Amino acid sequence: MARDTEDIEREIEKARNQLASTLDELSVRANPKNLVASTKQTILAKVNQPQVKKYAAVAAGTVVGLLVLRRILR
Repeated sequence: MARDTEDIEREIEKARNQLASTLDELSVRANPKNLVASTKQTILAKVNQPQVKKYAAVAAGTVVGLLVLRRILR
């Protein structure tokens, strides 16, 4: 059964909109400021957990922070 031209155009437009939405989301997630903020929140959440040794969490946070900073500066 042949598809109507309008149906095909609607599907293409829908795919375009989904792709645009995905690209927008990726650009927000890949923003260095957002990466740093997210990493900071994750580290703070881990440090505030009583079962986690604070020194290990601080060391891991420092390593992650340095890796993010290295990536930003390259």
